[in-house]
Amino acid sequence: MNNVFVYCEMDGSHVADVSLELLTKGRKLANELGCQLEAICAGTGLAEVEKQVLPFGTDRVHVFDAPGLFPYTSLPHTSILVKLFKEEKPQICLMGATVIGRDLGPRVSSALTSGLTADCTQLEIGDHEDKKKGVTYKNLLYQIRPAFGGNIVATIVNPEHRPQMATVREGVMKKEIADENYQGEVIRHDVSKYVADTDYVVKVIDRHVEKAKHNLKGSPIVVAGGYGMGSKEGFDMLFELAKELHAEVGGSRAAVDAGFCDHDRQIGQTGVTVHPKLYIACGISGQIQHIAGMQDAGIIISINSDPNAPINSIADYVINGTVEEVIPKMIKYYKKNSK
Repeated sequence: MNNVFVYCEMDGSHVADVSLELLTKGRKLANELGCQLEAICAGTGLAEVEKQVLPFGTDRVHVFDAPGLFPYTSLPHTSILVKLFKEEKPQICLMGATVIGRDLGPRVSSALTSGLTADCTQLEIGDHEDKKKGVTYKNLLYQIRPAFGGNIVATIVNPEHRPQMATVREGVMKKEIADENYQGEVIRHDVSKYVADTDYVVKVIDRHVEKAKHNLKGSPIVVAGGYGMGSKEGFDMLFELAKELHAEVGGSRAAVDAGFCDHDRQIGQTGVTVHPKLYIACGISGQIQHIAGMQDAGIIISINSDPNAPINSIADYVINGTVEEVIPKMIKYYKKNSK
């Protein structure tokens, strides 16, 4: 009762990385609240799925294993969460801001009239004072996300309705195992008690998943370009530099909108979030939307002709100069010294 729940997205019998990231964050929130962390795994062929989630500090694992639960369809999973939450009454529910999470989250929150904040970049516990009512609410979930096109950072609270629901995109939270031998309770539910036969009306006949063209989220080095790269040809320099550094290439929204690079390389609030050991920002001004997607990089190097560019304030090293003069020198240096 009143615990923190994480909906674990399944890819076959494998738990998605975004769910493991949320279990890591959920464990921290549960510690702060003095409650338990619980995981929900719904799919097909989940014989030992608990081994994937228990090491992240999960106290209880709710397993729903039935033939019609994978691939994901809306009705069965919605029924499971709505009925389970009515029984368990969680105070917080977290799920990934994926295609599945963006479909499932609103359905569940609507059925429970609980409210939902999408695409959060931070989650914290704190108090909220309602001055009109003269009431102070303790230990609420601060659901923090950029708003109004990223011009402000909004902190959203849900004082009276439960569960407090939030979706978070992959890569925003760090994935950390709490204890390899963490012991928790595993509950294997009778799916027929939660899902009516009519919920299986939609069946997935064929499923095709396109493999990612790059490993932007997992790369230890990211070379990113902004509108300051000037053209698609300018980005060719970045790909050449990335080749020498064994890095991946990303771009700001301005660069993507201008057609300098593909949309799937966009880093920021409306793109992907990365946590590389080294982030080289080339010709990027550093608007809040972009910074939200890369601010946790280990070392940030900014190459910019504007000494007052906002990104310089969070950079560990700033190279003041044009990308046309700096990047070719870097390529030449690494080519010479990598042999």
